[in-house]
Amino acid sequence: MYTSRRRRPAAAPATVLLAAVLLAGCAGTGGSGGGEPELGPVEVNPATATLSLPMDAYTDTEAERIRMGQVQQALVSRCMARYGFTYEGVRPAEAAGAGAEDRHAYLFGLADPAYAAAHGYDKSAGEGSPAKPAPPPLSDSAYVVMTGEQPGARSGTAPDANSEEEAAQVDSGLTAAGQKVPAGGCGREGYRKLYAPTKDSVDLLFTFGLSSEAHDRSRQDSRVVDVLRKWSSCMDKSGYAGIESPYDVVEKLGLADDRGGPKAVTAAKADVACKREVNLVGIWGAVEKAYQERLVEEHAETLTLYRKQREARFKLAASLG
Repeated sequence: MYTSRRRRPAAAPATVLLAAVLLAGCAGTGGSGGGEPELGPVEVNPATATLSLPMDAYTDTEAERIRMGQVQQALVSRCMARYGFTYEGVRPAEAAGAGAEDRHAYLFGLADPAYAAAHGYDKSAGEGSPAKPAPPPLSDSAYVVMTGEQPGARSGTAPDANSEEEAAQVDSGLTAAGQKVPAGGCGREGYRKLYAPTKDSVDLLFTFGLSSEAHDRSRQDSRVVDVLRKWSSCMDKSGYAGIESPYDVVEKLGLADDRGGPKAVTAAKADVACKREVNLVGIWGAVEKAYQERLVEEHAETLTLYRKQREARFKLAASLG
């Protein structure tokens, strides 16, 4: 329930092993400045679950995201209770099984040969997650307290604030149960208390933006361009011509309506086999890591503040039980 309104090994052929050594030893043309960054060790066909990227230290796991969603909902419920309303919201999701999370499973497209053979491109296979239920209906008076605006008002025109500290100085112009309704209502108050308590709170999307920037830069890197060309050539030889990016396979092959069917499974197996033939995950993972390291260095001060604020969120979560 985020409501931010501010404007993320099998054996390899000897040729791949040699390429990995060459990339690790003499790949870069620059350090922390411009140009393509030098690479650290380039693994050969690593499992995506073993990839460790610098921005992982500033990014919540799935379990942490779910926990923060539960905490935000609890804060909203407490706010609503101040005005005499019982609000439980949508039943919180539960974290997926006990296994280790593979947060980079699809960073470079499908990469797990076992999953490809079993499910093709169907990312939802085995999850068994029920459809998200609709939020409980609100009375008009409860709506006012939840949103900080009257029913039928033009969305986005009600007074609001970027942080809880600033909200103390903003008059919503609304009252309920003899009290002022917080700017943006309880929905925004719950968000601000968790993610933006003070004026110096780092935007929740800041780290997502850095990760996205690193990925965009990596896609333009000559070493990634080269390995994508090799992957595309391999796909061509496998009977899938004209596919230049792993992100385009489903659309190019018209698999959107049957991502787990026989045709999708066959294509997925070829896709992953080609990635392993050219060591796409190993090379692209090393390049991605290098660009993330550069951005972490460039934004060290802000990231240090963000980490402290993230730790404060976890403490708040613990205090709420």
